[in-house]
Amino acid sequence: METWDIYDKNRNIIGETGTDCKIGCDQYHLAVHVCIFNFKGEMLIQKRQAFMKIRAGLWDLTAGGNAIAGEKSYQAAERETFEELGIKLDLKNTRPHLTLNFPTGFDDIFLLEREIDISALKLQEEEVEKVKWASRDEIIKLIKEDKFLSYYPSFIEMLFDIRKSYRTYFK
Repeated sequence: METWDIYDKNRNIIGETGTDCKIGCDQYHLAVHVCIFNFKGEMLIQKRQAFMKIRAGLWDLTAGGNAIAGEKSYQAAERETFEELGIKLDLKNTRPHLTLNFPTGFDDIFLLEREIDISALKLQEEEVEKVKWASRDEIIKLIKEDKFLSYYPSFIEMLFDIRKSYRTYFK
């Protein structure tokens, strides 16, 4: 079981560690997601193994997971992407495009544009059944059919809309 750094509500490490089973009230942990887009504007998505304990058999974003104790978010994103898909990334000088707060933590989301040959990927057998490139519309259709994790369609649309840069979000 992975051990996480525990944060306060302002994202300060409080000097304690925990796990998904042992995190206290008013304590938080760090999660990450990586979304890789190709030059045609499709996102690389993964299908979780059918035998997973949670969210089994559902499609998800490119890669993601929890930061382990001592990791910065970019390090967790690099590790999770390599573990799950065999893709080596260098995100040391990359800030997350956005951070979402959820009831027990913070989720840093990295958006990248890369051309990747998915037939050459080394999938983590314990977690990933298969991968594919998918358009915005295809992902939203999978969500509506309950075949993708239950993200809001507007969240997926936002990921596609802001993927290219850190530019302002106002027209």
